[in-house]
Amino acid sequence: MSGRSAIVTGAAQGIGLAIAKKLHEHGASVALVDLDGDRAEQAAKELGGERVLALACDVTDEAGVERVVRTAAEEFGGLDIHVNNAGITRDASLRRMSVEDFDAVVTVHLRGTWLGVRAASAVMREAGRGSIINISSLSGKAGNPGQTNYSAAKAGIIGLTKAAAKELAHRGVRVNAVQPGLIRTAMTAAMPPEAFAEREAAIPMKRAGEPEEVAGAVLFLASDLAAYMTGSVLEVGGGRLM
Repeated sequence: MSGRSAIVTGAAQGIGLAIAKKLHEHGASVALVDLDGDRAEQAAKELGGERVLALACDVTDEAGVERVVRTAAEEFGGLDIHVNNAGITRDASLRRMSVEDFDAVVTVHLRGTWLGVRAASAVMREAGRGSIINISSLSGKAGNPGQTNYSAAKAGIIGLTKAAAKELAHRGVRVNAVQPGLIRTAMTAAMPPEAFAEREAAIPMKRAGEPEEVAGAVLFLASDLAAYMTGSVLEVGGGRLM
């Protein structure tokens, strides 16, 4: 990743922060983007050294996303990698879920990812190269009870990834996705212990994953090792739902 630049959304914590750290450790300049600008600043300090930028952005805001891409490209002299990771949850049963909570989750995940792909690819097309990685979820493959909004949005990200990959391949821009399974984050830590244990027991590898393991898959897709891969979906779930 030496000499390359990256944007990671939702980078203040969890999987996003692990991705930002992994890319930075391997030499990339990284813009950490988050709705909470203060937390993004704090996360940037964790990376240390140079080649780090913290930016506040609501990924559902068209102008905001374009500003982030423009700022990072100007600061780093270009944009090589863009990771759409930002997301939220608003869990409830189908019967109890409000329209507002359905719309909020779909908008952040799906519209946010689409805006990121569109803005990043506009810069990358001109350069004739680039790697965009969208973070989906195994919930988008099989669906989770209580997450009709989240599962629908994460499934949509796969369709978006494949369509964008077909549009951009001839311009040297690759678009791939990662589908994490049960990963130890603040989100899963909030699950009832018995529910977490039940899901973990169903995983062939018999353990939850770590954010760094998702980051490893992103690093691979961002690198030249994956130069002939586009429209692909990598599952990082310990064998769950294979």
